[in-house]
Amino acid sequence: MNAGDAPRPSPDALLRQVRRDERGRLKVYLGASPGVGKTYEMLADAAGLSRAGVDVVIGVVETHGRAETTALTAGFEILPRQTLAYQGRQLEEMDLDALLARRPALALVDELAHTNAPGSRHPKRYQDVEELLAAGIDVHTTVNIQHVESLNDLVASFTRVRVRETVPDSIIEQAELEVVDLPPDELIQRLKDGKVYVPDEASRALGHFFSRSNLSALRELALRQAAQRVDRDILVDTAAGGLAGKWAAGERVLVAVSELPGADSLVRATKRLADALRAPWVALHVETARTATFGDVERQRLAATMQLASRLGGEVVSAPAETVLEGIKRYAADARTTQIVVGKSARSRWFELRHGSVVDRLVRETPDIAVHVLPLVKGAAPVPQERRPGRWGSPAGYFWSALAVAAVTGIGHLAGSIGIVSNIGMLFLVPVLIAAMRFGLRTGIATGVISSLCYNFFFIPPLYTFTIGDPENVVAFLVLLGVAIVVSQLAARVQAQATIARKSAAQNSALAGIARNLTGVTDRISLGEVLAREAAQLLQLDAIFLSRDVDGSVRLTAGAPALPRLDTLDLAAAEWAFEKNEATGRGSGTLTSSDWQFHPIATDRRVLAVLGLGGTSQGDVLRSDQHQLLVSVLDQASLALRRVALEEEMADVAKLQERDRLKAALLSSVSHDLRTPLTSILAAVEELRRRQASSETAIIEREAQRLNRFVANLLEMVRVESGALDLRLTAVDLTEAVASAVHDLRSALADHPLELQVPPNLPLVRADERLLHQCLVNLIENAAKFSPGGSPIIVAGRRTASAIELQIIDEGPGLPPGSEDRIFETFARLEGSDRVGGTGLGLAIVRGFAGGMNLTATAANRTDRTGAVFTITFPEASLLRETQQC
Repeated sequence: MNAGDAPRPSPDALLRQVRRDERGRLKVYLGASPGVGKTYEMLADAAGLSRAGVDVVIGVVETHGRAETTALTAGFEILPRQTLAYQGRQLEEMDLDALLARRPALALVDELAHTNAPGSRHPKRYQDVEELLAAGIDVHTTVNIQHVESLNDLVASFTRVRVRETVPDSIIEQAELEVVDLPPDELIQRLKDGKVYVPDEASRALGHFFSRSNLSALRELALRQAAQRVDRDILVDTAAGGLAGKWAAGERVLVAVSELPGADSLVRATKRLADALRAPWVALHVETARTATFGDVERQRLAATMQLASRLGGEVVSAPAETVLEGIKRYAADARTTQIVVGKSARSRWFELRHGSVVDRLVRETPDIAVHVLPLVKGAAPVPQERRPGRWGSPAGYFWSALAVAAVTGIGHLAGSIGIVSNIGMLFLVPVLIAAMRFGLRTGIATGVISSLCYNFFFIPPLYTFTIGDPENVVAFLVLLGVAIVVSQLAARVQAQATIARKSAAQNSALAGIARNLTGVTDRISLGEVLAREAAQLLQLDAIFLSRDVDGSVRLTAGAPALPRLDTLDLAAAEWAFEKNEATGRGSGTLTSSDWQFHPIATDRRVLAVLGLGGTSQGDVLRSDQHQLLVSVLDQASLALRRVALEEEMADVAKLQERDRLKAALLSSVSHDLRTPLTSILAAVEELRRRQASSETAIIEREAQRLNRFVANLLEMVRVESGALDLRLTAVDLTEAVASAVHDLRSALADHPLELQVPPNLPLVRADERLLHQCLVNLIENAAKFSPGGSPIIVAGRRTASAIELQIIDEGPGLPPGSEDRIFETFARLEGSDRVGGTGLGLAIVRGFAGGMNLTATAANRTDRTGAVFTITFPEASLLRETQQC
């Protein structure tokens, strides 16, 4: 698209708007410090929305005892907070589940940077807000500027206070910001009046954090953050609507860099300017047909300048264009640039007469952009300008052009011999066109001069001299010469445009080929081989692909044209690229002694792999026109790696699902096949014991019952994992439930004294009597199995502030540290533990049944002696308060 073309809507901007519309809207009331009135302003705005018919609910609002803020909460629906027990204290937090279930149109969630109490679903309140937004609920919240993650170090540098609770910038960037502003003097007066803190705390705050200088600096940060956010919103909206103009609420700086000495000073000056403006900046190199004629020294100088810009924090861009001026104007219009930095080189008058001044035309043709013109000052020891190969054309070009002129001259003589003499001069334009399009502008102009001279010598009387007798022929000669020069320039310009178009088409074709080849790859090793081969071919450099092993070590996976040997320094540079997500190695700013330059292939969350680039000599570096190609290759590789990772995860999930399906089918089949013969055996043993009791029949009966319980566990496990539990919740007396379980285990408990410490006055609980019975049987049998003979087993019940706990306590070997939760997994066997034997199903069934009844099953070690404690917790919601045991 040319600079003069009408702008079109940006697909990326439109897609961002669509995604934003699918979520809830977030509005952040941003303040410079506590006490400026953020919560008050949020409640006042919400009251107006509520009166307009919007369903508003307070999730959490911290009034800090301020009467005027508390008064504003009246009239709103306030959801009760959930209570969490932590280190003997009861902590209150926002009830996220209740708010999601209530699903209001707008939720008020104060103090976005708040850290939730241990036991909450999310450690941070902003994560709660993210879940609300994902559910389509609009959220209004508050935050102070010192809690923004990117500003944390800056705030600490002048306040001497390190804020530990921070909010990621991504949360602020997706929000609508409203700055709640209060001048420092008024805020200080509010502190003195006791409207922010109690008097003692206010006195300490005024002497430290709330000094006038700190408050002024924080206020500036808040206002600047809001201005930058408005600027980003304007860019998105204008890009989505295809609107022209700068539309700049913030500054954006562009520096045009070239291959000339002194371009690095432009970059440094632009960095200083951008820092002073606190604005983003871009280093732009415009690729023209001249770029192809650069020598090695010029290419290296340009690459060093672009790398310097990258190290200083600027964005590096290479853009193809017909002319440097056209490229700068087009990029400045697309990026809504407000200030441009260009260098004024020491050009001769003759050069400016022939080519014009880019600086003068840029100033004249961009009246709405500030243009900073700096002299390109060469260093103390400038690099001598090398002679560009082919600058004046190749000898072969001049030879073939001269041959073409000779052929046209011969054709002219042949035409003259048959009487065609009027338009012979037009024939001499043919070699001019061919020479200009095939060999360049200078060869075309030289061919035009030679063609004019040949026309004069062979066809204008007097013949075979350069003298022109007829004045009309003088005009004809000059016109032919002028037309030849103009045609040469036009043909050369068309050739330059065609060269740029061919280059762009070749690059796009190559990138499309890479994308196509990567799409067909299904594993990481093959992807590394394809990526290394394609990158080496596209960038004309050696390429290697490195990934991480399971143990975290960096491994060389593929290479093109061959798999090289990496030394310790190379591996250290690759490891740095993995850890820091930045380019390392030769030509970068880190570990430059490495023979390779490593580029991370990353997603938003982590680095997936590293691409290494190298050459045959130490002087080889990535050319400036290859940076954009490399970025595109890395983006394609990132997408392909994410796709491969997702396919691997899906394959693992499919394997797990198939394994679980086969396991469930096997358990169901085996348990059903065993149930029938076991029933017959138990009936026969009972009849045998009734006729003639003996120790042998007692053993058979005990073991048959034990096997029957095992088969029942198999069946119940299948039901738990398939989600087919049939709950029949009734009022259950825990004393009777424990007695029933102990009765069924009387033979298993023959060697263990049993201590029942379940108070008879415990409230009834709402549970499934059959499932609770199975839980108690499994826990008591587990305690008997892992306790030494003669050791007691305790079944104790107690009432807490908000629940009833039923505990089974043994004197066995206890649990290995860290296995308290893993012991409830299906078929869990604790290595290195004395708790051996069993199938690993009993405790898994306990947790499954307890979860189905909204109970909690936990395990821990005894604190008074060796042994384990298994606890079933009945929450407040499952207690029947109105019915009590006598």
